[in-house]
Amino acid sequence: MNTLRAEARTVIPRVSGAAVTGAVLACGAVYFLSWVKRDSDRACEKTDGLCWTLWDWAAIPVAFTTASVILIVVYKQLGIRPRLAVIPMTILPAPIVLAAAQVAAGSWTATVVGGMWSCSLALAAWSRYRTLGITASAVLLLASLVVLYH
Repeated sequence: MNTLRAEARTVIPRVSGAAVTGAVLACGAVYFLSWVKRDSDRACEKTDGLCWTLWDWAAIPVAFTTASVILIVVYKQLGIRPRLAVIPMTILPAPIVLAAAQVAAGSWTATVVGGMWSCSLALAAWSRYRTLGITASAVLLLASLVVLYH
């Protein structure tokens, strides 16, 4: 018998795992991109014109690929399905949410918001919690757009 209490026991660890994974990925992405920025500034400091390094071109694809692989592995272990619907929606709008959090309050806030973002979208994988998960995701995205464009 699948009662509400039994379902909540299976959902909470999964969503918590998704939140921790999202926070770790957000923290890693923030520090990786700041390292790329410092490396690019150091390499291009004596150049007056346009200057790109290999890491400037590869930073976003490397970050997206790493996040995709990690989310696929972790969500498979957590039993979060359908991964094809959850993972792209976790990764693609994430730079907007993380950029707004970092602009507003720094890198630790981006880590927390990354966890909240991943948690809310993972919560939307269960039909009983879909409205809550989509609403939380929409609120985070809307708040991020307000912060960025205000």
